Amino acid sequence: MPKIPETEEDAINVAAPPGFDAQAIPIHEVCSNQRKVPIEHLEPASLRARFESPPVWQPEITDENRHVIASDIIAKRNAAGKVTKAAVLIPLVLKEDGLWVLLTQRTNHLRDHAGQISFPGGRMDSEDQSPHETALRESEEEIGLDRKQVEIIGHLPQYLTVSGYSVTPVVGLVQAQAEYVLDEFEVADVFEVPLRFLLDPANHQVRVWQSEQGGRRFYSMPYENRFIWGATAGMLRNLYHLLKV
Repeated sequence: MPKIPETEEDAINVAAPPGFDAQAIPIHEVCSNQRKVPIEHLEPASLRARFESPPVWQPEITDENRHVIASDIIAKRNAAGKVTKAAVLIPLVLKEDGLWVLLTQRTNHLRDHAGQISFPGGRMDSEDQSPHETALRESEEEIGLDRKQVEIIGHLPQYLTVSGYSVTPVVGLVQAQAEYVLDEFEVADVFEVPLRFLLDPANHQVRVWQSEQGGRRFYSMPYENRFIWGATAGMLRNLYHLLKV
């Protein structure tokens, strides 16, 4: 029987031990045989319509979500009076050649998900009236994204992370911004990836990490010199599932 971590910190360390190199984990399979998203579904008008009247679809439950539930990480944080609600913005930048996804590279000294690629976002403050407000506020604070240039079109199901947060991914269409002002403590870099690349299942890799608790699968989506994986890839997979129908 797998060992059950005794504390929240143990649970987090079991899920992502110090020095864990996700890029070194072998590729188990590539999802190239899965249904492609119709190209017309990646147009702004189609995206608005999809979120306004979503079809019947099934979000994907990743091994990260299963681990959080099994280890009761969020319940332990709630019992300790810690904030567990968070939101991120999935910024879809409007360009002449289509939509591009704006992503951030986190700094290496952060306690949670250091050095990883993520969406702008963070914990909900008591003053935030909704996940939309959290996503916009955090995007302003982290990368200087002007909320006036963001059109919120919907959100995806909550995603559980091993750092103990229930994250609401908020999707927005963004007018291209000339430059971004980064919070140097949290954000090392900001960059864009074509939406059509990230939602093409041929670019979705499944990697399997073997630990004392058994095999654990996670998604990765390498793009040029960037390695997108974990919760960010998991949220993009749910956007893929919504749009492929």
